[in-house]
Amino acid sequence: MQTESNKTRTGDLARAFKATLPVMTGYLVLGMGFGIVMQSCGYGTLWSFAEAVFIYAGAMQFAAVELLRSGASLMTVALTTLAVNARHLFYGISMLERYRDTGRGKWYLVFSLTDETYSLLCSDDALDGVQNKTLYYFTVSILDHLYWITGCTAGGLLDQLIRFETTGADFALTALFVSVFTGQWKGTKDHFYSLTGVICALGCLVIFGRDYFLIPSMILTVFVLMLHARRSPDEA
Repeated sequence: MQTESNKTRTGDLARAFKATLPVMTGYLVLGMGFGIVMQSCGYGTLWSFAEAVFIYAGAMQFAAVELLRSGASLMTVALTTLAVNARHLFYGISMLERYRDTGRGKWYLVFSLTDETYSLLCSDDALDGVQNKTLYYFTVSILDHLYWITGCTAGGLLDQLIRFETTGADFALTALFVSVFTGQWKGTKDHFYSLTGVICALGCLVIFGRDYFLIPSMILTVFVLMLHARRSPDEA
């Protein structure tokens, strides 16, 4: 019985590692870009490591570099963080049921729910064959976090040895989003959810502009998906 349990656990761990491989590639490259940017702005590797551990928010970490340099107030930091990461409010709401029975570790799962981790855990197809869902949630979350910490730290160390041109390094975040979206698109035949997000985002971009479209597009997307769920309760 114990042997069978160990096999099940090993299988879930292996599945989680395989699922996070695309994220590992993106996080290592993007994290190194962040570490290089931090180093070029006069902040040592320890700063990069600390931000990766305690902030763990790709876009916000890049924004935090300028906030640190400008000596921004706590209020400015708080409002900037809310604007940049407001989308995570919607992620969290959709994961409440999945994380309900995860115990005390739920706080870490909430903290570590990045865009890429969410994309790996939100789909029911992703859990096909998984025996211990809680273990799978934790493994995916921890692995993604470790990839990010490794990338950020390595970037800071590498820049001390070789000087890099950092222009455009933050574009790696956009490239990673595109990669994850493409993988999801290819992995399912039902593109309603993907198209809903794209259409809502583009519509709000036209109406509200590039600086203010994110939150309205998230609200509109959630509204449309709620209507769809009510009309298709069996699918929901």
